[in-house]
Amino acid sequence: MQDDTIGKEKRSALGNIFRALRYRNFRLFFFGQGVSLVGTWIQYTAMSWLVYRLTHSAFMLGVVGFATQIPSFLFSAFAGVMVDRWNRHRVLVVTQALSMLQAFILALLTLRGHITVWQIIALGVFIGCVNAVDVPNRQSFIIDMVERKDNLGNAIALNSFTFNVAKLIGPSAAGILIVLVGEGFCFLINAISYLFVIASLLFMRIEKRKKARNAHLWAGLKEGFAYAFGSAAIRLLLMLLAVMSLMGMSSMVLMPVFVRDILRGGPGTLGFLFACGGVGALVATVYLASRKDALTMGNIIPGSALVFALGIIGFALSRSVYLSAVLLFICGFGSMVNMAASNTILQTIVEDDKRGRVMSIYTMAFIGLAPVGSLMAGFLASEITAPNAVIIGGLSCIAAAVFFFRKVPVLKKSAHLLYQNIDVVSKGGLIEA
Repeated sequence: MQDDTIGKEKRSALGNIFRALRYRNFRLFFFGQGVSLVGTWIQYTAMSWLVYRLTHSAFMLGVVGFATQIPSFLFSAFAGVMVDRWNRHRVLVVTQALSMLQAFILALLTLRGHITVWQIIALGVFIGCVNAVDVPNRQSFIIDMVERKDNLGNAIALNSFTFNVAKLIGPSAAGILIVLVGEGFCFLINAISYLFVIASLLFMRIEKRKKARNAHLWAGLKEGFAYAFGSAAIRLLLMLLAVMSLMGMSSMVLMPVFVRDILRGGPGTLGFLFACGGVGALVATVYLASRKDALTMGNIIPGSALVFALGIIGFALSRSVYLSAVLLFICGFGSMVNMAASNTILQTIVEDDKRGRVMSIYTMAFIGLAPVGSLMAGFLASEITAPNAVIIGGLSCIAAAVFFFRKVPVLKKSAHLLYQNIDVVSKGGLIEA
């Protein structure tokens, strides 16, 4: 009898973690995107190794990272206005098809032996422009696949779960594939993987949603920024994400430098260390998905930022592969808790006809500033060494986490007012007031 009770509790806990999968559309997206993201991480790992193999330059790693991500900073805000007007489902099909095309071109050039770093940069700018539309659109699309808003936090956590399972599998697979068949086949595998997510999107049945009024582009852009930065809660969340991206997460572009020049490893070591960060992030998503509600997510945001900052400082000082692996696990956990909790709060408190614009500003803060950080990290690494560059980034994140912690009461009050405005609050809110 006791065993039956324990078994039911375990099944109940497992069901709670994966409760958003009860929705058919989200279930299709969960598995289709999962396969595609493995390919994406295989390509990312292989590309970073290829760039460093061709150039032997930490600065060029920063340049490639800059080229790939700067379009998100420049164009995401404009894309957000259009996302609130367009059919998000159709837009996602188009962006995934364009991403597949980029991977095929990269594979063809590499397999034929004609690839140069400037071609990689040009293709990076192309995929960056695609992502400027895809990322805010995909983030906004999650709520279209989940019928009940109280399951939104779980869906966001499970979406991050697929990302981090892929981050665990992809870099490890890339490390093996680079040695066995080379970078070109890694890019080809990524291109083929997009077929799975495109197929999952085509099988969905999406209901019509409320769209933003068809105002002028500049008027819509101004309204989105005024809405986002007029709220203390949204403003504080975006500010912390911006510092984390600019000064902390962008330092990961220097991973090949640490692996080859400090830890004396090869592509297998690079894949292993990326995977360790993925395991940490995976544990974080399981932790977030297992929460029955999101009442206190705001309280864990500054702590998770501090955990991440201490992790990357420790990684910069490490001279052991295994210690570095543990520290990257910690980094992965902290960064994922911070990002997913912030994402959940933002998506829950915003009005649906402004969701695309708010998530586009989120994209600018979290992804768009990363290229500036990548360029800065590459430059600092060439001037003061890679470990010192990463330590500076970690100290900046600590300062931001302390500032955010002091502003948590303001965040709670502002968020509570927003919940009331959109009729979300009944007895409480996402953050306890």
